[in-house]
Amino acid sequence: MPRYALVVDDTRIAATTIAQALTLLGYRAEVAYSPRVAIESISKRVPDVIMLDINMPGIDGVEVCRYLRRDPSTERVPIIAMSSEAQEEMLDRVYEAGANAFLAKPIDIDMLARALKGVLKPH
Repeated sequence: MPRYALVVDDTRIAATTIAQALTLLGYRAEVAYSPRVAIESISKRVPDVIMLDINMPGIDGVEVCRYLRRDPSTERVPIIAMSSEAQEEMLDRVYEAGANAFLAKPIDIDMLARALKGVLKPH
């Protein structure tokens, strides 16, 4: 059974592109276009990995990451944060919130494969 990945990104093109890359890498990918939809999805099925955009309106990805780390059902789920911004201050906030890895957008399939290999144990 393929691993399940949840992509959380408010930009539809970015979310769809990442979901397609995950599918090519053998994952079953689902997309949530907002933090609220992501939390609802996770309450139904906990993913094996979460791809989390940092710059979203309202509740940003850092807050979502903190929330997921406080929830016992997701506290150990690998989170790969994503953003087109990669300033040191923002990276510090992302890692302090509990992200396991960070990818700068645009993300290519090789970058994604390396990040997944780095945060997931062999299947």
